Amino acid sequence: MKPFLLLGTRAEDAAAEGEYDAFRRFGGLQESELRRIRLEQRPLGDIRLGDYSGLIMGGSPFNSSDPVEAKSDVQRRVEAELAGLLDEVVAADFPMLGACYGVGTIGTHQGAVVDRTYSEPVGPVTVTLTEEGRGDPLFGVLPPEFDAFVGHKEAIRELPPHAVRLASSPGCPVQAFRIGANVYATQFHPELDVPGIATRIDVYKYAGYFAPEEAEALKERARESGVQHPPALVRRFVERYATR
Repeated sequence: MKPFLLLGTRAEDAAAEGEYDAFRRFGGLQESELRRIRLEQRPLGDIRLGDYSGLIMGGSPFNSSDPVEAKSDVQRRVEAELAGLLDEVVAADFPMLGACYGVGTIGTHQGAVVDRTYSEPVGPVTVTLTEEGRGDPLFGVLPPEFDAFVGHKEAIRELPPHAVRLASSPGCPVQAFRIGANVYATQFHPELDVPGIATRIDVYKYAGYFAPEEAEALKERARESGVQHPPALVRRFVERYATR
């Protein structure tokens, strides 16, 4: 099988390793089947899409909608490299699943309005599939309504006409969308289970997503949640696009 490629941008090792392990575990992949580039550590380099079954983009502390002058040199480099890669991905309609940061990155690339209007606090939310989402070959593996973990400062306020909205939540109208037939982005985290979000809460305790003194209460709320379905999306992505 051709491997999948995870594009990561998390500088904190605990979060980066947890993200990689989650996508590998929920995708049913061996380490040799999920390669990774940590873009915050090194340039993307030349990527030949034909070498991979598909691409996965993890979450990020970066916000696409921040003013250019507020972005670090690393973030500006990462965004430029991802924009160039997305030129190829979208043109080829190559399989891609972008989680959380994928919404801002793919959305910006495709002309969506991305800003802080529909940010959501860290924790579980109820996500509802649209009619298109229920009939989608990837998202159709999920129930019409399910709980998922979120936590984001920016989101899509307005999709471009050619994008297909697949899911929403009460506080965020665009929880997922598709470009073409094979390029997907989710605002919620399909790779997060309770241990995973507990790690993220610890790692990003002082990153402005929540008041630091709320960390233990957020972890307890996560433990009490009914989040169980989103990882099926990761497994379905792998099953659908694995090329041998």
